[in-house]
Amino acid sequence: MRRSLFLIGMTLPLLALTACGGDSAGGVASTPTPSTPSSVPTPVPAIPNPAIDYDTAEYRLSGAAKQAQAIAAYNAGATGAGITVGVIDSGVNSSSPEFAGRISTASRDFAGSRGINDEGGHGTAVAEVLLGAKNDSGVQGVAFNSTLLVLKTDTPGTCTAGTAGSGCSHSDNNIATALDAAVAAQARVVNLSLGGSAPNSNLRAAVGRATAAGTIVVVSAGNEGTADPSALAQLANDPANRGLVIIAGAVDANGVIADFSNRAGGSAANYLTALGVRVQSVDQTGTAFLFSGTSFSTPVISGAVALLAQAFPSLTPEQIVALLYRSATDRGATGIDAIYGNGELNIARAFSPMGSTSLSGSAVPVSLTSNATLGGAMGDAAKSGMSAVVRDEFGRDFNTDLSGTIQRTGLTQPLSAALSANTSRGFSAAGRRTSFAISIDNSGQSERMMLTSGQAERARVLAGAMSFAVSKTLKFGFGAGRGADGLVPSSQDAGDAPFLIVDRSLDRAPNGAFAVRQTLGRMSLTVSAESGDMRLWERGLTGPRGDGYRRYGYGEISTALDFGAGPFAMTAKLTRLDEQSTVLGSRFDAALGGNGAVTWFGDANVAFDAGNNWRITGQLRQGWTLLGANAVRGSSTLVSRSLSAGVERHGLLMAGDSFAFRYAEPLRVTGGALALNLSGAGYQSFSLAPQGHERDWEAVYARPLGTGWITANAYFRTQPGHYAAAPNDVGAAVRYSVSF
Repeated sequence: MRRSLFLIGMTLPLLALTACGGDSAGGVASTPTPSTPSSVPTPVPAIPNPAIDYDTAEYRLSGAAKQAQAIAAYNAGATGAGITVGVIDSGVNSSSPEFAGRISTASRDFAGSRGINDEGGHGTAVAEVLLGAKNDSGVQGVAFNSTLLVLKTDTPGTCTAGTAGSGCSHSDNNIATALDAAVAAQARVVNLSLGGSAPNSNLRAAVGRATAAGTIVVVSAGNEGTADPSALAQLANDPANRGLVIIAGAVDANGVIADFSNRAGGSAANYLTALGVRVQSVDQTGTAFLFSGTSFSTPVISGAVALLAQAFPSLTPEQIVALLYRSATDRGATGIDAIYGNGELNIARAFSPMGSTSLSGSAVPVSLTSNATLGGAMGDAAKSGMSAVVRDEFGRDFNTDLSGTIQRTGLTQPLSAALSANTSRGFSAAGRRTSFAISIDNSGQSERMMLTSGQAERARVLAGAMSFAVSKTLKFGFGAGRGADGLVPSSQDAGDAPFLIVDRSLDRAPNGAFAVRQTLGRMSLTVSAESGDMRLWERGLTGPRGDGYRRYGYGEISTALDFGAGPFAMTAKLTRLDEQSTVLGSRFDAALGGNGAVTWFGDANVAFDAGNNWRITGQLRQGWTLLGANAVRGSSTLVSRSLSAGVERHGLLMAGDSFAFRYAEPLRVTGGALALNLSGAGYQSFSLAPQGHERDWEAVYARPLGTGWITANAYFRTQPGHYAAAPNDVGAAVRYSVSF
């Protein structure tokens, strides 16, 4: 015989502490010393619309369900409905409204012919924690819509009022018969809030038959405060039980192991804890008490099994157990340990995707944290609404919004970049038709220097270039560590003003370039090519220390035609940009269609010499980015645009000085969208056009001073980086530079 001890300190609804355990052969399990009597909280009015909002007053009073975060399961539609749960114990109060309409017709007494009514109260209290009704009265069970299979096994006469202090005893043979009945009734889980010495052969065999049929058994660890669970609970370690026996330990409201709870010990791999201290429930008379004991952590875990079984019918029993263990909150030493075993039950995590995830119905991997990093041209795009169906490694499908997994690159700081020290050293030589230059950058990286037009020409040489003229009309240029612009400069290049604000929407680090220029009367044709890396600031997988720029290759080829007529000059340019691992400088993982794109840019540049050293300039760039179709993405085209307009004056206040003012809009996606099939319900369109729209105004004045140049800049940017919520950026700088 094994027994369940059921002690009531006082027969008042406001105070009591009960500890439950038991042993075989007629022994009585030790119990913790009763604590100071505690009052049951007074219920408050239920929150309206409980069918939608499960965070009701009743739920908040249900300490066991609340601490296990069962509300996550309820919000997902899981309440235990349709799942049969067996409770091997002293019966229940069959007339209680907590179980009304949900008691299985297969319920019966296996130790006599008394019916299923509870005489001692232990069975009723356990069943209430597991599946008490959600009726806005008292507390609710973890799986409150489950079907209760009452398996009454207490030996007649041991649970009467006169002997309640000695506890109920249960025969191993009766428990074994009840387990077989649970299997016949297709119970998904059987709750065994009993403890004691090793079971006899009949009970061991019955547990084996139950687990072979796929029934999960949850058994109390016991209340002796020992280093190992009771001998009965150690059934979980028998390989014949297929890992489908869970040992339930008890923790308090802070997740700390209860002093009375037997620890995991050598059964750590099969051990899980839940609230088992001061758990509110009712006895067979409907009187409310605060109970303590592993008897009350056991039904919390059994309820979690029922919720998972209903929500995910395709899960095998082995997967349900594995989910409970893997999703548990780690307690004590990191990982599985000899005190807490797998940790504390966490239903919210069990109802979240677990392990590697992919788009449902495909092998396309999807991350729940980061699926893209948007570069400067896309700014604050794609803020919400990227609905997807994600499948975890247990084969469960989840509806999720992937917009939260889209990261954005940091905002550029033009002032700090422009004022960074120039630490390069170089050597150059030039002849009548040939020029050559080489540079060494001591800083390990190159930044564009913001200099006067003459100094800018020298800076381009220092970047590493060689050019030569085959004839008066044919020129070639080669560059290393720099782009193609300016290798064979046109007349329009010479007048560039030293602005601080440059368009970094496509943050490129060129590796090499080539250009050839053929002059044909008033017209010139330039063909150029360059290759290098797109730079994108991305978050690291290992935390902030892993944040930084990452590089992705690109190649570009351009054809430009420029001509002049009197004071007018114009350049028309067509460029093909091939990105290997980015899309307009942004990175997309496979779940959002992956990377690689071809962009065609059309540029128009105009300049007008208005006389008296005044010059007016304008630039417009229009882009079309072509995205091919694949298993996730449909073919689509993104449209982008940048523009600027400015005015310059040389000799404004003195000979040799210059003044310039410019308005600019950096490259920005203005149209087109990703066509993605993320949910299996067809393609959805997701715009990559940012809500923000950066606009820049900048003025610069430069003049010679002594042996160098003094330059003053002031700028104003609205919605920098194309972030609508970004504050305005205002800056000014005065620089003095000397070349030596």
